[in-house]
Parts: sequence; structure tokens; C-alpha cells
Amino acid sequence: MKKLLLISLTALLLTACADKNQYEQAVLEEMQKEQDIKDYKITPEYMTKCVVEKTAQNMPGIFPLDPTRMTAYRNYTKMLTLSKSADPKKTLEELRNDFGSAQALSDAHNNYTESLMECYSSVISESEESEKESK
Repeated sequence: MKKLLLISLTALLLTACADKNQYEQAVLEEMQKEQDIKDYKITPEYMTKCVVEKTAQNMPGIFPLDPTRMTAYRNYTKMLTLSKSADPKKTLEELRNDFGSAQALSDAHNNYTESLMECYSSVISESEESEKESK
């Protein structure tokens, strides 16, 4: 019985890590495309970490391994990779169903966008403060 529980828990952890890693990878790809990141000389990896942390704060689920949070990571990944879809209209409809409604999808997109803007603001403020300190 203990072995079965351990195997189940291990499978759950691996799935959770994979879902979050896929989301992080999708965010990283977006950050590498952002011109502002290049202009402000921000590393895409640093912004990715910030955006993933900020979006996770407003995602469904109580804790990182919550099945609801894992589903949210998958849905957010799908949302960010919509432009790569062979059939974007079909994928958009799937996203509406996955999130539960068009409003929930819009809320998720707003969460991502607001997190991105908050990260820009905090990272730029940090870099300006460090420039002042170095002078």
C-alpha cells in the first residue's frame, strides 16, 4: 500500500513539474521575442522567473501541486502558444472550454499581461536604483 502511494505521489510530482516547466518555457519564448527586454538589457530568464511567479499568485489552486494549478499551467501554456497552433480558431474555442468561459480566458490573459507589466516595472526600477548606487 505504501509503495502504491509513493508511486502515485511521484507520478503526480513529475506531472506537476512538467506542466510548470512547459509554462516556464512558453513564457521564456515570449520573453525572448520582447523588444523591451532587449532594449532595457534584461535577461529573458530573469523576466520569465518574475512573470511565472506573478501569474501563479493569481492562478486557480491553493498550492503548486494542486491539480487545479497544474491544469492552469497547461491552460496558460496553451494560451501563450496559440499563435503556433495549426488551427488557432479551434484552439481558441478549446481554450474557452478549458478555462470555463470566454470571460475566464480573458481574466487569465489579463493576469498574464498585468504580471508582465508589474515585472517590467519592478525590474526597471531595480536596474535604475543599482545605476544610481554605482554612480
